[in-house]
Amino acid sequence: MNAQLSVQDMAKEMLARQVRKIHVIAWRDFDDAEAGGSEKHADEFMSRWQEAGLSIVHRTSLASGQPTTSQRHGYEVIRRGGRMTVFPRVMLSEVTRRMGDYDALVEIWNGVPWLSPLWCRKPKLLILHHVHGPMWNQMFPRPIAAIGRALETRIAPPFYRRMPTVTTSDDSRQELLHLGWKPEMVSTGPVGVDEFFTPGESKTLHPSIVAVGRQAPVKRFIELLEQVKIVRRRIPEATLTLIGDGPDRGLIEQWIEREDAHDWVTLTGRISREELRSFYRRSWLMTSASLAEGWGLVLTEAAGCGTPAVATDIGGHRCSVIHGETGLLTSINELGQVMTEVLENHELRERLGRQAESRSRTLTWDALAAGVLEPLYRQTVQRH
Repeated sequence: MNAQLSVQDMAKEMLARQVRKIHVIAWRDFDDAEAGGSEKHADEFMSRWQEAGLSIVHRTSLASGQPTTSQRHGYEVIRRGGRMTVFPRVMLSEVTRRMGDYDALVEIWNGVPWLSPLWCRKPKLLILHHVHGPMWNQMFPRPIAAIGRALETRIAPPFYRRMPTVTTSDDSRQELLHLGWKPEMVSTGPVGVDEFFTPGESKTLHPSIVAVGRQAPVKRFIELLEQVKIVRRRIPEATLTLIGDGPDRGLIEQWIEREDAHDWVTLTGRISREELRSFYRRSWLMTSASLAEGWGLVLTEAAGCGTPAVATDIGGHRCSVIHGETGLLTSINELGQVMTEVLENHELRERLGRQAESRSRTLTWDALAAGVLEPLYRQTVQRH
């Protein structure tokens, strides 16, 4: 994704051609308690589009503790329906223009598609971070998982193959091409790293590992705990901090109790941005045992703070970690061994950390916002 024009340049041209109001549909927004990297990604580009003069309306599901209508960074957020009922509700209201007319549409497909090619005839864009694949079995009982896989890989793709699509990694792009997307329809681009995430504090006196994310089956936190047990055979003073919350929190707590690991595993729950940065800065190593990711955002945030990563060798991690330069990638079964090697090698750890921090400075949200807008801009120019 190499946008030649800035968001401001493209927005100016789109406004001149009467393309102003853009609806962005997604099943969660960034103020949702379960929001993650996909919602962060959307918030960053929507806020920049709004600032450039476009009018952004974010259509999404109800979120606990959040009003049905609000504003965030200038754009409007409209919340209707539950996690699954949001799909028919939003589609019906968009078709009937119940929420007002619009000039362009962005669909964020996160597991369940909105099928916008069937009902939207305006300039439109699909954002698909990754194909869920094995994640379906992690999240749902077998019959529902089978339906999800069929919808994602066989039923929905034929409708999207000629729709401009943005994804975050080369691996995800290859998955889409395998499902039949036309190569010229799919663009990729790295996410950004907030300037907030910078080095600035001393490392802990003891070897420390941090992992950040929603505590859900796909993140494989139990497997990660088992791998850190392997680390502690050689480095008994090593500790692990798990930041976040989620449906697997109870299983993690049971594991800690069963293994009597209270002295070396810390669960922080949800913490402030400032606290998160401090953990990134002070930890010796960042890790992720995730089964699937669109982009390992937390790995690049830690990189911004000068902390290298050892993570599973999966598509989303291969773009956020350059193996051998900004961190190391390996299989889930070798994670403990590789973490041990990095923790014991000060020179390697320092080199990876310096290179991780340097590379993170090249990843900007401005570039991401421009790259995502470009397909809509091209359609606008072609139509007028």
